[in-house]
Amino acid sequence: MTDKKPHEHNEVVPHRIILQVSERVKSEDPKQIVKLMMSDKLGPWSRLIKDFPELKVRIRWRAKKSGEIKELIAKARELDPNYQPGPILKYLEVVCPNEYDVDKVLESLMAWATIRTAWVAPEPQAPPVVTPADDPRSPNQGYLDPAPDGIDAEFAWTIPGGDGANQGFVDIEWGWTLNHEDLTAHSITLLSGLNNGYEGHGTAVLGEVAAVDNKVGCVGITPELDSVSVIGQWRTATDFDIADAILDACDRMDFGEVLLLEAHSNYNGFSLVPVEAHNDTFEMIRLATALGIIVVEAGGNGGEDLDLVTNPAGDNFFDPSDTSFRDSGAIIVGAASSAAPHTRMGFSSHGARIDCYGWGQNVNSTGDGWTGTSTTVYTGTFSGTSSASPIIAGAALSVQGVAEAGFGLRFSPMQMREILTNPATSTASNDPAVDRIGVMPNLRAIIEDGEINLRPDVYIRDYIGDDGDAHSSSISASPDVILVPATVGDPNAAFGHGSGTENDNTLGHEATGGQDNYIYVRCLNRGGGDGTNTTARIFWSPPSTLVTPDLWTPVGNVTLSNVPIGEILTVSDALTWPNTDIPAPGHYCFVAILDQAQDPGPTPVDFLDWDNFRSFIRENNNVTWRNFNVVPNSPPPGNKMIRQPFLMAGAFDEARKMRLEVTMRLPKGAKAQLRVPEHLAEYIQRIRSPFMKLERKKRTVLVPLNPHGRTRFCDVMMPAKVRYELELLISIPIEARNHSYLGWAAQLEEEQELGRVTWQFASDDVFEKRDAHLKRFMKRKR
Repeated sequence: MTDKKPHEHNEVVPHRIILQVSERVKSEDPKQIVKLMMSDKLGPWSRLIKDFPELKVRIRWRAKKSGEIKELIAKARELDPNYQPGPILKYLEVVCPNEYDVDKVLESLMAWATIRTAWVAPEPQAPPVVTPADDPRSPNQGYLDPAPDGIDAEFAWTIPGGDGANQGFVDIEWGWTLNHEDLTAHSITLLSGLNNGYEGHGTAVLGEVAAVDNKVGCVGITPELDSVSVIGQWRTATDFDIADAILDACDRMDFGEVLLLEAHSNYNGFSLVPVEAHNDTFEMIRLATALGIIVVEAGGNGGEDLDLVTNPAGDNFFDPSDTSFRDSGAIIVGAASSAAPHTRMGFSSHGARIDCYGWGQNVNSTGDGWTGTSTTVYTGTFSGTSSASPIIAGAALSVQGVAEAGFGLRFSPMQMREILTNPATSTASNDPAVDRIGVMPNLRAIIEDGEINLRPDVYIRDYIGDDGDAHSSSISASPDVILVPATVGDPNAAFGHGSGTENDNTLGHEATGGQDNYIYVRCLNRGGGDGTNTTARIFWSPPSTLVTPDLWTPVGNVTLSNVPIGEILTVSDALTWPNTDIPAPGHYCFVAILDQAQDPGPTPVDFLDWDNFRSFIRENNNVTWRNFNVVPNSPPPGNKMIRQPFLMAGAFDEARKMRLEVTMRLPKGAKAQLRVPEHLAEYIQRIRSPFMKLERKKRTVLVPLNPHGRTRFCDVMMPAKVRYELELLISIPIEARNHSYLGWAAQLEEEQELGRVTWQFASDDVFEKRDAHLKRFMKRKR
């Protein structure tokens, strides 16, 4: 058949008129309806065959008997509660010899009151391919490459199931070279119909999806499929019937398998639109998707705006915004240029109903892409929505394989369509508003971050209750950086899941002088993949309401071998903070940055842009500050006040207007003051209050604070890198010291909090409990 010309067919193919009888015909037995028609019970059939004696009426569906179709419909209803089958069993077919005027026959039938609608079945169309002679051969199979060039099948192959293992695929079209050297290992089965022309086209389609990973030719998107089968659109030598082929597939395929429709059709004066434009074909596609079969449908090469395609009643039924819209559940595919940014090809159908696009040119695959039957030939110019649709079918098979391997499930057709069309995990076309061909799936993004979610998402809490999302809550009160004066034998037993300390923010000590100190880091993983080899980088800073990177001093790194999925609080081994590196005993702020190969953390360089710094504070869940100090609620011996020094720092790049807010939650009778430099007091207060106390020798001012609420100071222009030394002074009545109290100082710019220092003024029992817990798990010296 290598010398067959395009569109040539050896047999004479009669016209077919598809009839749908009206609701007035109560029977749903196709054979009975045929008998009614032949006995003039539906209309004047006898008169019609006097004028056209060779007309024949027959049942519409031949792939399955009516009882089998009813069983499929019942199964579909069980699987898909939203499935409302159309009058599938009320279709008939009139076979009209070519020498008759088929339009006159159709006109006569449409005059019958019992005929709801009728149309001439579309003539067989060549598969939806474009063969421009001047297109250059593309560099191998770029559609397999990472986004934005391709769908990143190369990454999917590294994930179990991403190569299509255990998945089934069926292609419906004209013909194939099933013994091609790069396909024969699949032992591809022709399930029904004929292998009847355009073999090179079907071979190229199969190669894109399933070419074997061997030492010859190319490799398919999913080379390890469990089964690859085909169904012929030519049901017999004279019977071309896409809808009947789909019906056959419905009975042969399992839930979650992928059916590819490599066809397009003329309809109501519109050129080469999706085949579901025809009612009977739509019914079969909707039955397939209700049965859980993923249907990928070529959008067609007529260049039509599907939003403007109308049926004989004038309805824009492809337009989702139109009341006549109907959804088959199929994934309809448009075609774009092979080069990124991908632009819609001029021949491609487009509109709101197009879900995805693939490469519509320069596709490298098996076969010659058209009519050849060689078992060793390859093409680099396979084109059209024919080349685009297999890319999306392959993507669906890859996603399905990963889901089954990882979770033991397959996605439904509606779920798969949502996954493949999610703009967050796909590549937009060059100009989506103009192209209107949907998106191209990005398998890596889908697998790592989308519905599959196999990427680890390791995070460290900013505050108790933090779930890893971006937030507007406290950013400097992490419970997960723990400074202690001694190591523990089992960090997870001491501080991790099940320890009873998961939400305890009082575990940390102040730095102890004269010895090494130790830091433990806790983190969780809310992703779908284990966080292997997660590194925590730790920095110290003096307590400051704004902890800019120029204040950070590295302590060191500690690696957690695995942070398991399931948000199990996991603790690192001890990171030693050598005595020689500790400036002095007391309180420090700690910055922790988590880094994992699939979930990398920012580097300090990333923070050197002010806007980046502000966004990283809240929007990155693998960065945290611990500026939370647990201090006794009674002053040291010989002191009347608890004194807590801290810094108010300027930005690292330029002068910026900022302000300070101090909030205290102290008991009745408590007092609170803030010691600030004399020159600063004037700016933050804007007035010389008689309640402020000037300390001339220190050149500082004591500013009274509200001990039971917020004290808000005025904006002040902070020079770049300035470090104002402030001190909080607190007095708590003796009779109230059996409880613990909170207070904090926050620094803001334009109403956004940049950081804070928090104090818990703790009662003795808090320290007793903390120290006893540490002692219980401390390593015993030999």
